[in-house]
Amino acid sequence: MLKILLHKCREALISVLPVTLIVLLLHLTPLVSLTSRELIAFLVSALLLVVGIGLFNLGADIAMTPMGVQVGSGLSKSRKMGLLLSVSFLLGLLITVAEPDLSVLAAQVAAAVNGTALILAVGIGVGIFLVLAILRIVTKTGLSQMLLIFYMLIFAFAALLLERGNGAMLALSFDSGGVTTGPITVPFIMALGAGIAATLGGKNAGENSFGLVALCSIGPVLAVLAIGLLANGDIIYELPDYSVEANLGAALPAVILKTVREVGAALLLLVAFFAMIQFVLLRLPRQRLVRIGVGIIYTFLGLVIFLVAVTVGFMPVGYRIGYDLAAANKPFLVIMGFVLGLVVVLAEPAIHVLKGQVEEITNGSVSKRAMMLALSIGVGVSIGLSMLRIILGFSILYYLIPGYFISLGLSFFVPRLYTAIAFDSGGVASGPLTSSFILPLAIGACVSLSGASAVLENAFGIVAMVAMTPLITIQVMGFRAIVAGKMRDSIMMKHILDADDEAIIDFM
Repeated sequence: MLKILLHKCREALISVLPVTLIVLLLHLTPLVSLTSRELIAFLVSALLLVVGIGLFNLGADIAMTPMGVQVGSGLSKSRKMGLLLSVSFLLGLLITVAEPDLSVLAAQVAAAVNGTALILAVGIGVGIFLVLAILRIVTKTGLSQMLLIFYMLIFAFAALLLERGNGAMLALSFDSGGVTTGPITVPFIMALGAGIAATLGGKNAGENSFGLVALCSIGPVLAVLAIGLLANGDIIYELPDYSVEANLGAALPAVILKTVREVGAALLLLVAFFAMIQFVLLRLPRQRLVRIGVGIIYTFLGLVIFLVAVTVGFMPVGYRIGYDLAAANKPFLVIMGFVLGLVVVLAEPAIHVLKGQVEEITNGSVSKRAMMLALSIGVGVSIGLSMLRIILGFSILYYLIPGYFISLGLSFFVPRLYTAIAFDSGGVASGPLTSSFILPLAIGACVSLSGASAVLENAFGIVAMVAMTPLITIQVMGFRAIVAGKMRDSIMMKHILDADDEAIIDFM
């Protein structure tokens, strides 16, 4: 086990090193002025990040993924559709309510919307769409058609929200889709889909195993848009304290305790849910249960270390970089947004789970390297464009409407497998490092240029952008694969037609 953990940590080091080096290089320029305390906190946090990602990935491999697959296949083999759908709804509700990032979102709109009501509404939204995602696998319904219908509904709600003059809620609504699919929910839901598809997915089981994260990301957006339509009063945003001192020294134990409590609550719900299914249906042998238990401990430790590290070191540094770059050089802010986007996605914990599952299910036809390249380009473009929007101050819809129009249009021309992978990737790419490093980067830039009052409308929405652009880049990768295949077939046919009689072998 130690050898595997060291291998996972080496992979994590390769993922974290690029963003660390970029921050160090920025510190050496006159554009960004990090204090010695910020720099030390960042470097220590980067090391902890490597350990946290390594432990999390090991835990996901030996606990989270097997749990999801066993639950999915066990429920499917029971052939009790009512049980499968009701348990799936309950699962979607519980793991969403326990997702730590959702509490942060609820705090942003507490002035206009009751936080408990918001979390419950989002949880119900995820539960409903998880049920719809499973029904899609059972009925063999195409993912593209479902996505088209629901995104049309999303933009109809968005238009109504703008008409009511509550545009501040718009960016938060789209961000909620990325925030809800966090590092705890994603590995389990993806594995659940793989387990159900293996039993009920038919001949396209590999393709049908994807798409659950994509549909579960829609539920929160619709839920928050609906609440925005019903909410009365202005949404008040209070700028958090992004100083290193806010989370170090005497405050550090409180940060660790809060993280332990949040991660523990989320994992405890999953464990309780799995225990119930194990007792009623699965009856897995003790040896396998012990292995899963060890994996859960690794997952817990990894997530706690990861989240404490990004809170203490990455969040204040992200804010400082955004603030200083916006004040010093606006074009360079856009360029650095693109560069940071290229590398920051490498360090998202759930990305490693996704790319491993994609390579396994596609038998290597979609490699880990190709996936990471498409995701890096997509996230880089999204953050660069988001920095441009902060500078110019226009609505997030100017990006989202054409972006989703292109991505949904591509879904009718590329293999369905690429579409399913692409829309799952959007939810996975917008993970905790995005909300704890890239979002503070955007907030810092926005405060520097326009003040704290513009943060809700101009800085928020960056998580939605990170979730959207991979939909295009991965489907373009699929479109390129189709074109390349047709060109190879055309060249082969041309060689056959141009061959002389002596070059043709008669097998008759």
